[in-house]
Amino acid sequence: MKTKKIDIDFENSIGPWLGRTGKMVDYFFQESFNAIGLDLTKEQMIVLKKLTFQDGLNQNELAFLTLRNKSSLTRLLTKMEKKNYIFRKQSKEDKRIKNVYLTKYGKDIYNKTKPVIQNLITTMEQNISKEEKQQIIKIFKKIQTNFSSSIEHI
Repeated sequence: MKTKKIDIDFENSIGPWLGRTGKMVDYFFQESFNAIGLDLTKEQMIVLKKLTFQDGLNQNELAFLTLRNKSSLTRLLTKMEKKNYIFRKQSKEDKRIKNVYLTKYGKDIYNKTKPVIQNLITTMEQNISKEEKQQIIKIFKKIQTNFSSSIEHI
């Protein structure tokens, strides 16, 4: 059986540009957190953000909202607990469920990230019009929908 040669034009596809941009955002976050002395990762900041708006989420809800599997979220939460950003408490209704709460220190840490987040947004959106921004968001939503429907068929 003869194998068909497939030529892929990576540089003119969305994937590498999306990947590089994501890595640049991650790097910017980490360098910005380090510059102001925050012992925090982007993933930890996302958990702090989710809990700021919905404190007391259970671990399953938090895994879903942060797009993480349960075991990686558990490892992340354990690190955050050691840093005193969060605490976990057994649910009164179901002893198998643990709810996650921000500590006062965790709230303070999240508040310190707000200028970093604002600076990231300002830097990222520099020289991009409102129309271009809306178009980018629309395209990203389409990409996410494409993956969502593809995952359902796997």
